[in-house]
Amino acid sequence: MDLALTGKRAVVTGASKGIGLGVARALAAEGVHVTIVSRTAARIEAEAAAIRSEFGVSATAFTADLSNSAEQQRLADHLRAEGLDIVVNNAGAIPGGSITDVDEDTWRKAWDLKVFGYINLTRQLLPHLESQGSGVILNVIGAAADRPSPGYLAGAIGNSGLVAMSKALGSNSKQKGVRVLAVNPGLIITDRMSDLLRQQADVKWGDSSRWEELIPEDPAPGTVEQVADVVTFLVSDRASHVSGVVLTIDGGASSR
Repeated sequence: MDLALTGKRAVVTGASKGIGLGVARALAAEGVHVTIVSRTAARIEAEAAAIRSEFGVSATAFTADLSNSAEQQRLADHLRAEGLDIVVNNAGAIPGGSITDVDEDTWRKAWDLKVFGYINLTRQLLPHLESQGSGVILNVIGAAADRPSPGYLAGAIGNSGLVAMSKALGSNSKQKGVRVLAVNPGLIITDRMSDLLRQQADVKWGDSSRWEELIPEDPAPGTVEQVADVVTFLVSDRASHVSGVVLTIDGGASSR
């Protein structure tokens, strides 16, 4: 199936590893020119060079701390100047813990990056896409919004807010030619998965080294590629009538 993505321009935040990098590579494989964003300059520059070499597209490394409003503005200004068709918000990793485990400072810093990072980039870039009459904003959020847990409360609340934003904006964004939607990955094989399971093992047994015992078998964790393939389809014109929805990618776990 031709996704008709060749020549499009996309930005993927939080793209130095994991789902963000997987999405950037999947888009590049379809001929999309990508800007990949991370706080880690050396890593993001190396990944951009690898994408250029492997896929023959333009790949720009943009170093920014997206928990900072000025840095969000700097990125948005760059993207508007360079041209943009697709925004994939992915940066951020909210820590696990109960309402008393996560202190206010940690909670606010995590939300500055993921929650307000998504909100502010969308605030900056949605009007630009609307002015050109086309574009897609896809938010990579998380299945904790579907099944909120008291052991991952900061993430569950933050994710739920981003789900609401995606649905609300996407409900009428097509009036100006733009689609807004989201995906909620469940447990995916990444460094992030091991970090969260280490936290859970420490709470459960007082021994974070036992984290692998918490990896479920039914359903087993998904892969980065499984998420990236779904995202790539959703931002393509093959999904041109999909807006204001959130697709959960977790092997059915949230429906049980």
